[in-house]
Amino acid sequence: MNIDKTITSIFIVPTLKIDKDELKKQGFINGFSFDGERDVQYKDAVYLLFKPTDLDKFRIFLEKEQQSRKDILDDYDYLDNHVIVVYQLNKKWKKDFTLIKQGAYSKTSEKFQELFPKNVKFVRHGIPVEKMSIQYRIFNKTKDIQDYWEDRLDMVFTDDMEVWDGFDSIRETLNLDKIKTEELV
Repeated sequence: MNIDKTITSIFIVPTLKIDKDELKKQGFINGFSFDGERDVQYKDAVYLLFKPTDLDKFRIFLEKEQQSRKDILDDYDYLDNHVIVVYQLNKKWKKDFTLIKQGAYSKTSEKFQELFPKNVKFVRHGIPVEKMSIQYRIFNKTKDIQDYWEDRLDMVFTDDMEVWDGFDSIRETLNLDKIKTEELV
């Protein structure tokens, strides 16, 4: 399964401070700013989509989350073992979330940017690797990411340009049919 991460997953979900490995263990697929499957939308919320492989372990995870946090607004199931957990966003970062949704990543506050690590560690082909995080590179418009996009788009970036896609409400809205299609790939 190869599902592109949403802007919500890259820049908003990490502000919830849920352990990344724990999310992965629980079958986290992606984060969304809207749920296109529901008529009613929560304001200033994020929708985390899971497809747990072990529902009993997921229920334990969810119960712990509900007991230790006050920001869970809702959780509900869809067919094919998809589960949504809705979290209220921290009002402290409201201006930064607005800037993210405007695609103005480098203009977010220093405090907001500090929520994200400069470097991330992961294992590639059995070898531990440490690399600069994508968020850090985007916030700081690092040369490598700027060069990548300039080569790919065959254009020269100016200082006022951001180095990442803008927020697209269609891509940031949960569409289960699209997710199910991507899961088959």
